[in-house]
Amino acid sequence: MEYKQKIKRVVFFLSICWTGVWAQSEITFEEYRFRRDQLRELLPENGMAVFFSAPIRNRSNDTNYNYHPDRNMLYLTGWEEPHAVLLIYKNPQQDAQGNYSEELFVRDRDAYEELWNGTVVGIARAQEWGIDRVRNRKEFLDRKDHYTSFDALLLYEFQNDVRDKANDPFDLYALQKHFRQQINYPNELNAIRYDLYQKVRQVTAEGFVSLQAEIRRMARLDPGIEKDALLQNFLAIPKDGSQEELKMQSAYLLRQTHFDLEQLPKLMGQLREQKSPTEIDLLKKAIAISVIGQIEVMKALHPEMSEREIQGIHEFVYKKYGAADVGYPSIVGAGNNGCVLHYSHNELEQVNNQLVLMDLGAEYKGYTADVTRTIPANGRFTAAQRELYEVVYQAQEAAIAVAQVGTPFSEITQVAYAEVSKGLMALGIIEGADELRRYLPHGVTHHIGLDVHDPGAYEQLKPNMIITVEPGIYIPKGSPCDPKWWEIGIRIEDDILITTKGLVNLSAKAPRHWKAIEVMMQEDSVLREWKLPELEN
Repeated sequence: MEYKQKIKRVVFFLSICWTGVWAQSEITFEEYRFRRDQLRELLPENGMAVFFSAPIRNRSNDTNYNYHPDRNMLYLTGWEEPHAVLLIYKNPQQDAQGNYSEELFVRDRDAYEELWNGTVVGIARAQEWGIDRVRNRKEFLDRKDHYTSFDALLLYEFQNDVRDKANDPFDLYALQKHFRQQINYPNELNAIRYDLYQKVRQVTAEGFVSLQAEIRRMARLDPGIEKDALLQNFLAIPKDGSQEELKMQSAYLLRQTHFDLEQLPKLMGQLREQKSPTEIDLLKKAIAISVIGQIEVMKALHPEMSEREIQGIHEFVYKKYGAADVGYPSIVGAGNNGCVLHYSHNELEQVNNQLVLMDLGAEYKGYTADVTRTIPANGRFTAAQRELYEVVYQAQEAAIAVAQVGTPFSEITQVAYAEVSKGLMALGIIEGADELRRYLPHGVTHHIGLDVHDPGAYEQLKPNMIITVEPGIYIPKGSPCDPKWWEIGIRIEDDILITTKGLVNLSAKAPRHWKAIEVMMQEDSVLREWKLPELEN
């Protein structure tokens, strides 16, 4: 018995230390260039796309969070440093060196700054990135009247989380402020109403009724629409009425704006939803690391553990495999905490004999997994837990089965909803399908990639997409059903690769059937023998 335990300890430590079994896949500069060329092809004639780096986010006082680069800039260039701007042109531009189709404005090196915060790439080395022009960010502030000559200026909406760095006159705050002034970007822009004004200005007779319906729908997100005279007047126009006056009014309201906030997010979603072979390889690694985290917790878990300790095991495994970070705040919720969809406090001191919902994902070289398992802390499901778990499991099985090329995203959700509704009605928890959203209030599928909720058109499944399938049931204390179901939260989530030959469950090695989970939880774990010294009072 002792010999077997030693062998298991060796296998465990080899598994978490031998990260060299994977080839070090990297996105090449050539692939980044190909992505920029793809975007350029999609841009309107005489158009330009503008991307700013992500802001440095303050944690508290003079301490910042670890920098997390803008995912679109990362996707297009591989650039991971702050205070940068990327411009991509549809048509070639000219300078003294000749033609170019893109520019990247970046920081230069600064010995004193690097003493505190580490080496930066700098302009000289950035020339190796394969971008047509790399310029000092100071030059961006010298651009005057550069943007009015373009027929289409595509960008993302500006957010209000950019701080002005007092000792840096060329920081992201200064770059954005200058650009906003150049394009007459309003200080108090309401992006929803701006978008609706654009649509009113361009509406056709065929699209009139659907635009009215969209305005009514968007009013639920922006109550100010109900007080907006132009939009309310548009809603009052009969189907056969004239829209010309309101088109002129919307054009007048937009007369000083020379930009488009709608097209670029759609174009980037179109590019990012299907993954390249290297992206798939990186995602497979992130998912495989996350799976091992789930397995090791299954083997180590016991009722005296805290939620934070469980989180720590997952993230310890991630870092042993070279995953720099988590893809999103780790969710470890025991009992009623598992009924909080985005619970991330993870502060319960003992999980006791409850179900533990674990929704975590390793971020490997920028790409994030998203794997969820729900397991009993004592290694055995109760009858009530098992019955509910089986409903979620069957719903996931049915939803995964339809995840084939050509399937609409909505069908995956509908299939899962139908199965959960049927199961909850059979257990007497709900009386009709119209009550489902009380216990399953979220969608059940999304893209993963550089973001845990990666952008995309979300229309039909295509080859080389990687999506999640994640039905759940959440019955918090006090719900209108038999109390035996209370404080049970269950989610099962797997990462699915769509191919022309069918689907591949990339996270299948993490047990998900209740019987397989119970078997795995009986295996020995070296972590159970890891005892830290008691803290002195």
